[in-house]
Amino acid sequence: MNFCPTKPLLLNVVCALTLLSGCSSVRTNKRHYAGTREMLAAGDYSTAISKTEKAKEKSYSQKDRVVYYLDMGMLCHWNREYGKSNGFLEQAERAIEENFTKSVTRATGSLVLNDNTLAYAGEDYEDIYLNAFKALNYLALGQNDDAFVEVRRINNKLVLLGSKYDKYAKELNKDEDAHETFKPGKNRFIESALGRYLSALLYRNDFKWDDVRIDLDKINKGWWLQPDICNFPKPDFARETEDISPRKGRLNVFAFYGLAPEKTADTFYIHSEENLIILAGTAENYLGQQELSGFTVLPWFGVNPGYHFKFQLPRMKKQPTRVDRVEVTVSDGTKENLQRLESIENAAIQTFRIKKPLIYLKTVTRAVTKGIATEQATSELTENVESGIAFFTRVAAGLLVDQTENADLRTSRFFPGESAVRELHLETGTYEVNINYYGADGSLLHSDSRSNVVIEANALNILESAYLN
Repeated sequence: MNFCPTKPLLLNVVCALTLLSGCSSVRTNKRHYAGTREMLAAGDYSTAISKTEKAKEKSYSQKDRVVYYLDMGMLCHWNREYGKSNGFLEQAERAIEENFTKSVTRATGSLVLNDNTLAYAGEDYEDIYLNAFKALNYLALGQNDDAFVEVRRINNKLVLLGSKYDKYAKELNKDEDAHETFKPGKNRFIESALGRYLSALLYRNDFKWDDVRIDLDKINKGWWLQPDICNFPKPDFARETEDISPRKGRLNVFAFYGLAPEKTADTFYIHSEENLIILAGTAENYLGQQELSGFTVLPWFGVNPGYHFKFQLPRMKKQPTRVDRVEVTVSDGTKENLQRLESIENAAIQTFRIKKPLIYLKTVTRAVTKGIATEQATSELTENVESGIAFFTRVAAGLLVDQTENADLRTSRFFPGESAVRELHLETGTYEVNINYYGADGSLLHSDSRSNVVIEANALNILESAYLN
């Protein structure tokens, strides 16, 4: 006896598909960020903190708690609530490690799951730079030994970054649905200039000059090994090793500006032929392969011709800053331009490229598997019903596949895009200091004024400023 669904049953199926297509678990929620960029530009961090706290239960689900911890940790840092910032960043770091470990152990069988449904394990640049900001928090609190622990963690994470995804790829390759070999991209982020610079200052404070030299040499090495990250003039660190008068102290000015990249979605289309699939889209080939006339062809044994699907992939997109130059002025008449130290936005994009091939193949595999299964199931369901209802059901099923293939766009919104530094040698005493941010046309965008800046001899005198615009 052939199964012949009734019209009400088909309508219920269509309604169920429509409801599922709107399920928030497969979409990245960004609505709670509305207005926060303007708050950052105005330096109104306390309002941004209140807005984020209020959105915790509604906009940050349990699987998104890493994003909440990162958002709150960075906002508290900018608001100079250093202890609270470290509390949130510590929770973020632990959760990132736990979530990534779980993702590796559960890799086999996870190809059918949209990344949005999984616990967020952070972007690698977030995991690395949270330690830099924890170190700055500890320095502001006068806890230098704890700051040292954080800068060492930066270096340790960079050492492991090259092999971090090898095990994950190996587990993905065990999945029965894997058609292509999963292989991560090459790591091109080897040395963090920001991490090494903080380390050098801490070593110098303990008069360990050989270690200072090693850290500064490592920064120089980074300019040769990672040109895509260090694509600006190498800073001059002669002052950092220069002898100064016992009556003078060293003021190290840090400025952070701009915002780290955000994730945006690129749309791809799949067309199947016998034992292969053809992909066309609006973005680069995520596998790094040579494309033919804008198309990528992948062997896919067992697939039949005539299937058509759509899916999305995340891409890191820079958020251009208005800042072209940062200047520090001191009440004794000193005026200096800061030197760019590290492009956090470049590091974010380079580290994302390590796992990008894995995201690509996971998403393609899921889209093809889900799309074929949905079309086959729909074909069986509508085999003996009226053509109009059958067509409507097929369209609804196709929309379900499209709507559930949303890119995972989760990322913290409050990391800076650029960092700059300058060391000044000043007579011991108390000063007024201004950090001025200028646009490319020479206009003053923002001035951060600090009074009662105390300069001591043989001490770490660090002044941090930010203009997140």
